[in-house]
Amino acid sequence: MDKLIIRGGKRLKGEVEISGAKNAALPVIASSLLASGTSTITRVPNLKDVHTIGKLLTYFGSKFNYEKNQVIINTEKVNNPEAPYEFVRTMRASVLVLGPLLARFGRARVSLPGGCAIGARPINLHLMGFEKMGAKIELESGYVIAKVKKLKGASIYFDIPTVTGTENLMMAASLAKGKTLLENAAREPEVIDLANALISMGAKIKGAGESIIEIEGVDELKPISYSIIPDRIETGTFMTIAGITGGNIIIKGCRIEHLDAVIMKLQEVGLVFEHVSEGIRVIGPSRPTSTDVKTMPYPGFPTDMQAQFMALMSIAEGTSIIKETIFENRFMHVAELRRMGANITVEGGTATVRGVRRLKCAPLMATDLRASASLVVAALAAEGETSIHRIYHLDRGYEKMEEKLKKLGADVRRVKE
Repeated sequence: MDKLIIRGGKRLKGEVEISGAKNAALPVIASSLLASGTSTITRVPNLKDVHTIGKLLTYFGSKFNYEKNQVIINTEKVNNPEAPYEFVRTMRASVLVLGPLLARFGRARVSLPGGCAIGARPINLHLMGFEKMGAKIELESGYVIAKVKKLKGASIYFDIPTVTGTENLMMAASLAKGKTLLENAAREPEVIDLANALISMGAKIKGAGESIIEIEGVDELKPISYSIIPDRIETGTFMTIAGITGGNIIIKGCRIEHLDAVIMKLQEVGLVFEHVSEGIRVIGPSRPTSTDVKTMPYPGFPTDMQAQFMALMSIAEGTSIIKETIFENRFMHVAELRRMGANITVEGGTATVRGVRRLKCAPLMATDLRASASLVVAALAAEGETSIHRIYHLDRGYEKMEEKLKKLGADVRRVKE
């Protein structure tokens, strides 16, 4: 098991290249199961979750090859539509194979998913949608068992927007008989990216990125050739790093239109943004000022940026109120930030952050993916040498994080426990 050692206090400057988005790559990889043949997907980040879903597709009978941010998948011999617990327990996105397997083979047996411990993320909305499309669903010993002769189009309303639910049902509906309407659908850029990938396979999809998505089922899809969008959360994380270190960082290969809410909040606290030919330059203030944030479904402020923004606010001038409305257990990073001297109190889904002038080094424990990122952000501004343990969480969502930080002048190293 590895840990990161970070000596903070340096003003970071230079250029950083943003990787492809994990949360876009995983559903696009899953979508390859909808067609027989060889698919090629580029700009895929080299992350543990990508290799986990690769092992899962191999278990189904696919040939999966990853090399230099490119995935080649041959699905001609897929013959085992079962996703066992050993694969799914570590990655919630594994449930995204359910829709493609059910649509192409008429049956699937998929373990209920695991992943980060940030609160309950049930798949009941997925299952409700499949049932409306004619599937028979049973839960047995921790597995979802789904069967259908042929999925049929249906009108499906989500009580709350669900990203993976929207993606799962959009994939399934692409091969269903007739028209499917997904109402109150998730609008995230990753949903749009999957829709664009499916359209390139021959799917008929309208309205991705809006609250109502219309899918007209087709008889067959062709293998995919597609490039993944850049990771908006990695982009936002490096923006907060520029902010907390008073840095001057050019972020290359990003899509800033995916981060409107984040950029507006960062501008409020004193960060300066300049468009450059390679991307965007982010200049941090000598000390940020406080502001309030409430996480919301896209296009609101993303829950995946809440922890990093809280780290920035921990040294801001004034008091910030941060409300988490998406996941009920997403303040686990607070205890670790307090160990660094942050003044944060939590009541229910609301955190009150009273900014301090400096954070101090401490041994820290990562509890989930975005919490681990927030600890890296905080450690880069802290006095002394901070150790962050259990960084396998960080490795699930950030490609070569310490290498990118070193190029910006950070004093960071990865060591074995």
